[in-house]
Amino acid sequence: MAEKSRILIIGGTGYIGKFIVQASAKAGHPTYVLVRESTLSNPDKSALVKSFKGSGVTVLHGDLYDHESLVKAIKQVDVVISTVSFQVADQVNILAAIKEAGNKIKRFLPSEFGLDVDRHHVVEPAGSALNLKVNFRRKVEAEGIPYTYVVSNAFAGYFLPTLGQQNVTAPPRDKVSIIGDGNVKAIYVTEEDIGTYTIKAVEDPRTLNKILYIRPPANTLTFNELVSLWEKKIGKTLERSYIPEDEILKKIPESPIPFNFLLAVSHSMYVKGDCTNYEIDPSIGVEATGLYPDVKYTTVDEFLNKFV
Repeated sequence: MAEKSRILIIGGTGYIGKFIVQASAKAGHPTYVLVRESTLSNPDKSALVKSFKGSGVTVLHGDLYDHESLVKAIKQVDVVISTVSFQVADQVNILAAIKEAGNKIKRFLPSEFGLDVDRHHVVEPAGSALNLKVNFRRKVEAEGIPYTYVVSNAFAGYFLPTLGQQNVTAPPRDKVSIIGDGNVKAIYVTEEDIGTYTIKAVEDPRTLNKILYIRPPANTLTFNELVSLWEKKIGKTLERSYIPEDEILKKIPESPIPFNFLLAVSHSMYVKGDCTNYEIDPSIGVEATGLYPDVKYTTVDEFLNKFV
């Protein structure tokens, strides 16, 4: 049996990064995480790094902005996964380090983990962030580096605990505000499942130079269907109010950070249908649940049980 690829995760202590690290270690890959020295001064991040080490992960000290440390880390691995958040444009540093390391990387997965950035209708302030990812895709392709882009759609942990409501900490039990008409399908994937599917893809020839779309059929729901599912769980009918598109577009620039960003993404998902308004082109993309039917993903139904 072939040895498993050695995987380096850059941004592994971040929101989605930690799930990728955990999935890689769990799958038995020799797993490396690039961590800044300054990160260890944060108690939560320090505890996370300690848990990584307990899972057999190798922690390398370095930085996205320290070329030498990047090159040194990349020379030790076969696959590089970036999960950086606000430093998307600075991933060019990773490309430069891959080139200097001799272009021996079998696969590079840049920071994506959301909507398909080549197909989005996201307004500002989130639109420009997605456009940076578009520009970076073209740079990766121009360099001829083997890649996989992961389109995970909506993070379940972001949207489902509040049913997409703002300024609340639990799903509503009386009233719910629905963006748009509530009839546009969105797709929700747990962060753990995003990690699992991402790691499954790193050695798969079917995902080489392709987009991996994560589209669990049971998790493809309209806003109205999502609310109905929640109502059934709590045995109560919620008072539904609908926010029309023009009102949402007016509300986005008036909202503080990060609500303006999340509202812009919500508009794209729930009004423009950016999770589901296109068919996957088999020449450029593949669907994760079809490729890996052995993965028992968490359904929205199961996820919501923890809040009942």
